[in-house]
Amino acid sequence: ISMENHIADVRLNRPEKLNALNGDMFTAISDMIQRITQEPGVRVVVLSGEGKGFCAGLDMEMFAQMNTGDAKKDGQSLIERYKGGISNIFQHVAYGWKQLPVPVVAAIHGPCIGGGCQIALGADIRIAAPDAKLSIRELYWGIVPDMSASQTLRDLVPLDVAKELIYTAKIVTGEEASELNLVTRTSLTPYEDAMALAEDIANKSPHAIRAAKKLLDSAWHGDPAKGLFMESAFETSLIGKENNVEAVMANFEKRTPNFKDPEPESDPSL
Repeated sequence: ISMENHIADVRLNRPEKLNALNGDMFTAISDMIQRITQEPGVRVVVLSGEGKGFCAGLDMEMFAQMNTGDAKKDGQSLIERYKGGISNIFQHVAYGWKQLPVPVVAAIHGPCIGGGCQIALGADIRIAAPDAKLSIRELYWGIVPDMSASQTLRDLVPLDVAKELIYTAKIVTGEEASELNLVTRTSLTPYEDAMALAEDIANKSPHAIRAAKKLLDSAWHGDPAKGLFMESAFETSLIGKENNVEAVMANFEKRTPNFKDPEPESDPSL
């Protein structure tokens, strides 16, 4: 990870294995999510993979452990909830990005398979190379998607499309994934485009960024009355405050705004 200009640049870094997921990777990604949660200066995350791909999915060495019958992978439990949350550690490395208070942009190239694809689905926005290879691959191995796809995929595609992708475990290109809305858009330079988008987001009020993410994620599938009330509550918490005034003044004066970072414990959007 590197943090600069309010952007957390997070890279899966096991390129010799196409960033395949093993026990150490699950722990490291979970720790990284926790670290970013505690960094009030971060306004947006760019998530990518080093080397020739985003993430090839579960390390093949872990498949042998799936026949033990003890509901564990690499000694880590499928049943135990991670740090008292709603997910186990395997789900958390994907769903945890969705739970972050700031937007996450995934830059996808090469293989983005199985668990790797589910990690990408946890991002707010996905920019993929046209020739990237994406697959919700678990049924190929006789199991079900178990890293939060049931909660993230529903925000992107209709149920019948999700079922076809899951039932067949087929591999689609980045171009095909864009047509299915599995990714936001394609780019020949996904990382560079993701960073450019992150710079645009990071130039917005950090309080408003966090409030907007929570509003959309909470209200999108929720009761209309709750969503409308949340709009009013968040607007009340933002309007007339220091960063709102700074945004208005900076726009009028045609200059770069100088926003104050939120304190996590007092941020109304957390």
